[in-house]
Amino acid sequence: MSIVRTRFAPSPTGYLHLGGARTALFSWAFARHHKGSFVLRIEDTDLERSTPEAVQAILEGMQWLGLNHDEGPFYQTKRFDRYKEVIAQMLKEGTAYYCYSTPEEVEKMRETAKAKGLKPKYDGTWRPEPGKVLPPIPEGRQPVVRFKNPQEGSVSWDDMLKGTITIDNQELDDLIIARQDGSPTYNFCVVVDDWDMQITHVIRGDDHVNNTPRQINILKALNAPLPIYGHLPMILGPDGQKLSKRHGAVSVMQYEKEGYLPDAMINYLARLGWSHGDDEIISRQQLVDWFDTHHLSKSAAQWDPKKLNWVNAHYIKQLSDEALVELVTPRIQAKGGNTSGIDLKAVLALYKDREETLEQLATDALLFCLPFSPASPELTEQFITEEAKAIVADFTQAASALSEWTSEQIAATIKATLAKHNAKMPALGIPLRLLVTGQKQTPAVDQVLAIFGKETVLNRLKV
Repeated sequence: MSIVRTRFAPSPTGYLHLGGARTALFSWAFARHHKGSFVLRIEDTDLERSTPEAVQAILEGMQWLGLNHDEGPFYQTKRFDRYKEVIAQMLKEGTAYYCYSTPEEVEKMRETAKAKGLKPKYDGTWRPEPGKVLPPIPEGRQPVVRFKNPQEGSVSWDDMLKGTITIDNQELDDLIIARQDGSPTYNFCVVVDDWDMQITHVIRGDDHVNNTPRQINILKALNAPLPIYGHLPMILGPDGQKLSKRHGAVSVMQYEKEGYLPDAMINYLARLGWSHGDDEIISRQQLVDWFDTHHLSKSAAQWDPKKLNWVNAHYIKQLSDEALVELVTPRIQAKGGNTSGIDLKAVLALYKDREETLEQLATDALLFCLPFSPASPELTEQFITEEAKAIVADFTQAASALSEWTSEQIAATIKATLAKHNAKMPALGIPLRLLVTGQKQTPAVDQVLAIFGKETVLNRLKV
């Protein structure tokens, strides 16, 4: 195999969505597995819909996911001179021609063909053929340039996922490759880019299958080498319908905002249409080592938010306390929490095994990072009874004498106090939680009290 060169070529008409991210991941993993190159190309020829904000969103999404490119980003809008050069070459060689038909005339041709039960397409009025007399050029009308698609035979390729695909050339139009203003069109730019950038393998969504025969024919007309194509099935929502915003088909950066880890997203996306035995947790290095197109699924993958949460929770558990503090601290501060003087390692260790996202952890940590808010009068009236005050008073007296303020010492003190009063855990646990945290439910009360510190706890227990 020659040196593998893959590319990810998004159009900046919106954010980097999940389908695009998965395509980028598989192209990246294929290149890395074969020790080749991964090229990033921004296909921004749609000048009306492409925006700098969308370009930035794509670059940020790729950076967050850690899908580093070896070359690029290349921008099609900066390559117009090259496209015009190739179009001029094709006009000279007779593989392209000027067409003066108006869009209205072409539409009429298609309607006529459709009425006859034929493929609705341009009828070749301006296509030059030996012995054919072309119509007079309408005065002042700017032409488009069309590719002279072969009219005989078929175009065929061995798709990495779908197997052999064959399309009859008579099914294909003479594609417009340059508009009236001279600007090149999408399918043509893609061909020239793949040729110039020496792309060997094109991995993309199967919504591009219809573009492939057109692109192959143009590549052949240019005597350019053909890449190997692989078209990925789409991603469906949990209900089996096309993935949409209501399923969570948002920018990958929205997942960063919601507290997902990039390694977890990479792991989940990798398993969304590719597998390695029964392995569910797959590191980046394992993905690179194991990745091949033979294990890509030929059927649509299904987005499962619960599975993503499970994977993310796994990666959160694997983080060191130091890394977790670094990631969660800015999220706590963004929620108005004050992290100074707080043992965040202990706080996050208290919650890390029970939450699925960094945002949930940050919300949990606010118990220790916001000013104290007393329990509601209703809860106080219900649980801080005279009997409860007596138990709390005994606990407070015993706790104040502790030489070490650890969860183990606090747990032993709670146990001894309950035994003294012949009471069960809720009789002391709930009043302690309400008085110290203002909340009825928290993680293990001994650990919570240990984190708050002896002075704070004893001050709040004065009832």
